[in-house]
Amino acid sequence: MSKKLAIPDEVIMNKIYLIRGQKVMLDSDLAELYNVRTKVLNQAVKRNFRRFPADFMFQLLEKEYENLRSQYVTSSWGGRRGYPFVFTEQGVAMLSSVLNSERAILVNIHIIRVFTRMREMLLTNKDILLKVSQLEKRVTRQDGDIRLIFDYLKELLSPEKQTLRKIGFKRKDEK
Repeated sequence: MSKKLAIPDEVIMNKIYLIRGQKVMLDSDLAELYNVRTKVLNQAVKRNFRRFPADFMFQLLEKEYENLRSQYVTSSWGGRRGYPFVFTEQGVAMLSSVLNSERAILVNIHIIRVFTRMREMLLTNKDILLKVSQLEKRVTRQDGDIRLIFDYLKELLSPEKQTLRKIGFKRKDEK
């Protein structure tokens, strides 16, 4: 009875950003996935504003919006009158209660599953980093090459300290 969506996980992952230390999705990207106009999505949210506290949804600041736009060579966001709203995982879940279409429900379920898988991947990296640190303690100062390997592993597994970065896979045509 359950229907399948033809949206690859990578498409959703490429629409998840790290802003203000939170993984979020843009209103325009969500509207595209739900197959509605951004204006329609935002109107539904405004009619149900009490369902979206600051930890579910917030509006980007000018600097955040400019940083986000600078990641793209050309902007496809023409015509915006204000800065975009972004939704956390909880906000995306809440959207299913205000966008009551079959597609919105299916897309929300898919997005929540992707968020969950990403969280599991991050926890796995954290476990690996802990094990690397434990092994590193056993290495003596004379084992320079091995210490260098541990440094590279920690660098690869540690989360970056950026305020804004795209999370997910890159398409072959992206740099």
